Amino acid sequence: MRALTSLKTATLAAVLIAAPLAGAYAAGHHKGALDATDPTDFTGPRVTSLIEQVQGVDQGIADARQANDISASEAQQLHMRAAHISQVAEHVAASDHGRIPAAQYHDLLRRLDNVDQKLRTDTGSGFLMGDGADGGHYPNG
Repeated sequence: MRALTSLKTATLAAVLIAAPLAGAYAAGHHKGALDATDPTDFTGPRVTSLIEQVQGVDQGIADARQANDISASEAQQLHMRAAHISQVAEHVAASDHGRIPAAQYHDLLRRLDNVDQKLRTDTGSGFLMGDGADGGHYPNG
């Protein structure tokens, strides 16, 4: 009986000693659920606003192309410029925990506005200059 008690005690001691060591070994070789970093969340107000505005410009480009107001190559260039702005926004947000600093946000908005203005100019619906005193209004750009 004494041998059985000693065996139980030895087994219990071995398990109690081995468990923390096994956990430390496993933690050193792979990330556990508690060690995993959270995926970047692109839902901050600036990111959401910028993505929605890029989608709006993209839709305007698609509509203008469908109405044959711009050529396929113009549409492709405008889509690429808008996509680049979106990629830059996602990159900035990924490097800053899902946020875009104010200065970069305003720069991206300015760049997106330039794409939108180019679309308006290409389709003939850009901002008009002049007061009409000389017989007409003229597109800006």
